[in-house]
Amino acid sequence: MGYQEHKHHVPVSVNCAVVIISGSRTEQTDESGKYLISRLKECGNNVTAYSIIQNDASAIRDTIDKVFKDGITQAIITSGGTGASHMDITIETISPLLAKKMDGFGELFRNLTYQEIGTGSILSRAMAGTIEGKVIISLPGSLEAVKLAMENIIIPELSHLVREASR
Repeated sequence: MGYQEHKHHVPVSVNCAVVIISGSRTEQTDESGKYLISRLKECGNNVTAYSIIQNDASAIRDTIDKVFKDGITQAIITSGGTGASHMDITIETISPLLAKKMDGFGELFRNLTYQEIGTGSILSRAMAGTIEGKVIISLPGSLEAVKLAMENIIIPELSHLVREASR
């Protein structure tokens, strides 16, 4: 089955959780999370959970485990903790949990980021993968980066990613 045929068999809507990983964001200051929730809903998806957690490996693992065990959520989008600082541990925490890593996501994101900001794109470690037949996408914390990923990658491919991960 070719790419276009696959796209015809994808779910109409996806059940998604939004997890913000930050030591400083609150519900009042979390622009990226609000944007993710708004755009997911505008595109016909359901938001099953929203949380803001600390840059802490145990908190990240526990949240992912809890959300995916709800029996509803098909995808988690995280925002934050993907940079090069010693405090940015999202990628190091999530990577060992992945059954499959989708290298193309990070490659495409960095390419799009390069077109926007130039060589600063090398600092991004955005990634996507699967955990037990479900999708996890980890984005930078900045609103601009979240918008770039949502509009150019996630919205066009989320249903397809979920279908393929669950097969």
